[in-house]
Amino acid sequence: MPDITALIAEDEPLLALALQTELQRQWPELRLLATVGDGLSAVRQALQLRPDVLFLDIRMPGQSGIEAAAELAEQWPTGAGSPPFPALVFVTAYDQYAVQAFEAQAVDYVLKPVQGPRLLKTLQRVQQVLAGRQPIAPQPQTVPADLEPALAQLRQLLAAQIGQHGAQAPSVQAQAPAAPPAGGLKVIQASLSGGSSIRLVPIEEVVYFEAADKYVRVLTATDEYLIRTPLKDLIGQLDDEVFWQIHRGTLVRASAIDTVTRDEAGKLRISLRGRAERLGVSRLYAHLFKAM
Repeated sequence: MPDITALIAEDEPLLALALQTELQRQWPELRLLATVGDGLSAVRQALQLRPDVLFLDIRMPGQSGIEAAAELAEQWPTGAGSPPFPALVFVTAYDQYAVQAFEAQAVDYVLKPVQGPRLLKTLQRVQQVLAGRQPIAPQPQTVPADLEPALAQLRQLLAAQIGQHGAQAPSVQAQAPAAPPAGGLKVIQASLSGGSSIRLVPIEEVVYFEAADKYVRVLTATDEYLIRTPLKDLIGQLDDEVFWQIHRGTLVRASAIDTVTRDEAGKLRISLRGRAERLGVSRLYAHLFKAM
């Protein structure tokens, strides 16, 4: 096997050192390119260094390991001559829910503290994956085949995340996320953008939701409101057949989508009935528009 490279993202120096030491012992040919301590640095360094394997701690400052992996998948270069997307290995303190989530999606993981036998099993799987990789064909307007499985896994893991620091939900379904409770969300209590009054906005009026700093923008055909409920909490209260997630920060009413176009770079954009703006569709959710 040719020279294989890796990057470690772990915010606890002693644990990062322990992982590095065990990797050197079990896979001496593996070349470590860098060790970083937060999710943003992991994305930046991975894009610059293009490692074959990426070890991501789940709980890191700024971004969870899963969120960092999703951002990396969105920005990863494609087309002729581009490197394959890295094999992902998540590092987590023992948590039965996290382990269930990873195993449900066939995602490799390593438990803290690092244990030799479990790491060896993971490395053997990683080596099998790397040995079977194929060069990327020159198809700039499609998602490469090597990236599709990672995107599917990340969609499910992101759906399983709760809270702001990467805690995992009790289970992950192999198919679509479970439907919201009977009745669902009927009304949004929101404030007008720049105002102090509260309006009860019927969910039927909402065209899309968009995360913005500490708020979520609620857009109707004529108005814009703000709410403090995190987008990930809203997702669990909405029918995923009515509101489609087209980006990690955007939920759109499916019936409001007018047209879907692809630009020269292969990026999908949608236009909405009742709104002038066009919204981008991330790679994570491009599968919703397979006909494109």
